[in-house]
Parts: sequence; C-alpha cells; structure tokens
Amino acid sequence: MSAIVFEPDVKVRCRQSTIGCIGAGMIMAECHLAAYKEAGFKVGAIASRTKANAEKVASRWGIPLVHDTPEKLIEDKSIEILDLAFPPDLQPALIRHALKQPHIKAILAQKPLALSLKDAIDLREEAKKAGKIVSVNQNMRYDQSMRVLKQVIDSGALGEIVFAQIDMHAIPHWQPFLKDYDRLTYSNMSVHHLDALRFLFGDPTDITALTRKDPRTTFAHKDGIVVSTLNFPSGVMAVSLEDVWSGPRQEGYDNDQHIHFRVEGTEGVAKGSIGWPNGAPSTLSYNSVKQTAGKWVTPSWNTMWFPQAFIGVMEQLQHAVASGEAPALSIADNVKTVALVEAGYRSMAERRTVLLSEISTDG
Repeated sequence: MSAIVFEPDVKVRCRQSTIGCIGAGMIMAECHLAAYKEAGFKVGAIASRTKANAEKVASRWGIPLVHDTPEKLIEDKSIEILDLAFPPDLQPALIRHALKQPHIKAILAQKPLALSLKDAIDLREEAKKAGKIVSVNQNMRYDQSMRVLKQVIDSGALGEIVFAQIDMHAIPHWQPFLKDYDRLTYSNMSVHHLDALRFLFGDPTDITALTRKDPRTTFAHKDGIVVSTLNFPSGVMAVSLEDVWSGPRQEGYDNDQHIHFRVEGTEGVAKGSIGWPNGAPSTLSYNSVKQTAGKWVTPSWNTMWFPQAFIGVMEQLQHAVASGEAPALSIADNVKTVALVEAGYRSMAERRTVLLSEISTDG
C-alpha cells in the first residue's frame, strides 16, 4: 500500500499585488474578502453600484478606500488586480474598461464570463490584444474534494476512468438580476459542474442535455432542473445533475439537500460530497485495488469551498502576474467551458446530442 500526499488547499506563493474589488453582494462580502483576509492578500479599494453597500463591506473588512463608481476604481492607479463580482450582463463593459488601463495587470472575472459564447470569445481576443491577464472565477476547481479527487485520478489509483457523476439536489440562491435573463440553471449552476468535469477529464466530444422548469422558481425560466450526459475522448461517460427543486421545504420538513459525486475506474472508485449547501467541509473517500489494498481511505481537511477555495483562485492569478506564467484559470480555457454551456443549451433546444465540434470558438 503506497500513500499519496494530498494537497487539498493551495500554498500561497504571492501576496504582493494590490486588489481592487467591484461588487458588494454575498459572494464578495462572504467569500472573496473572507478568503483574502485569511490569506493576507492586500485589498486596496472597493466599489459597487450602490456606494452605501460598498461602504458597509469596506468597514467590515477594513478596506481603506471606497470609490464612487466601479469605473473610478478601475481608473485608480494603485490597483493592480481587478476583482469583479458583478452581473454577467454588466461585466464585459467593466472588463473592457480595465483592459484600457496601463496600471491594471490582471482581471478576475466571475462565471459566467458572458451571457453568450460570442461575447466570451470577443473578450478573450481583446484581452490577448491588450496583453492583459484575464482569469475566470471557476472556484469549484479549488474545492478541496475536487483538488484531491484530481490528485487521486492523476496518481493512477483508480486506473482507467470509466464513469463519473455529479449529483446535486440543492436549492440555489438566485440573484434578482437573473430574472432578466433567458438562461438560469445551466449558465449559473451547472457551469460549476461542467467546468469541474473538464478539469478532471479534459474536453468532451459531445453532450446531451434535458431540462424541465423548477416548480419553486417563480419567475419565467427555461432551464430549471437539468440533466446532462457527456462523453470524453478517453471513453469516460459522465452525468451532471442539477436538481434545484430537491423536494418540498415547508416548516417541519427535514432538509436533505446535498451534492454528491462519484468516479469509477478499472482499479478503484472515489466518492464524496460537496460541503455547500450545508456549510461543512467537502469530503472524499477512495478505494484502490493497488494503492489501498481494496480498503476505503478518507483524507480529511478543515477548510471549505466557501470561503477558502477563493484563496486558490486569487493566488493563481497573483502568481501569474508575478511569474509571467499563464493563470491556471485562463480566459482561453474558460471560453471552452462557455462553449460547453452553449452546446448544452443547443441540446436542450433541439432535443438531440450535440458534438462540441459544432460549436466554434474561433475568434
């Protein structure tokens, strides 16, 4: 039996860049800034659409400067990395404004990068032309269980991967701005799981996606509950399920919301749970014929997806700025995730399997 040394959380290599944060909602106030405080990252300023909200968040986290508008923050010459937590229909304009600023070295955008594949491709090409580093906050890749799962797979403990599944039965908090879009679950929740599957297994060859409306979501929407099946060149078949209904939730009804995952290989199996939405660390257990003598092994950690995974997201971007290397979460890579989302929507609309070769990502 040979033990694997796991790294559930990243080692912080760089802390020197000054970060400017745009947005004062839950994801910024509870995740980004909590992670940055823990990691010792330097946040120099914040702004939001409503200055009073930005002032409250600044006071809570000890941020020294609040700008009147997001544009003013972007133009602040002390800011080196721009951290966006803004609605996706408003995000591209802020990215483009930042690309024009000589002092901005890097941009961290939220997922989804844009509401259409064309906009995502355009942003990729504009960032390349401007010579700027743009990264996209696909933070599930930095969830501790996903990182360790990737390390288990890469070690060969599971052998050749045969089948994988991400199985979500949980109720998201839909931000109010999503009511104005014609895309819901797939673009805002499934994108986490689709990107995680790309992280684990590479780019799929095809996708088949089905959806139905969610009875709990009161505003108009096309994609509520979603099930996707993906095939990969290696032969891996994967299923991603986002059940945002997950059952009744009236008073007295026991809450069983969860996200589970399972990966099966020729030499072993890995399985686990994602700590969101229960506010607990994610988990992973694996069993390998060769590496664990057929016994289950359960690595452990105390950190969580929310907020500690956000340390990894900003760390990889600061490292890219300092080293000149491409970020782990590059905009070029994220365009492929946006293309996968686009293929899924086409599959739903046309009720057929869609080949990824049908979806062009050329600029």
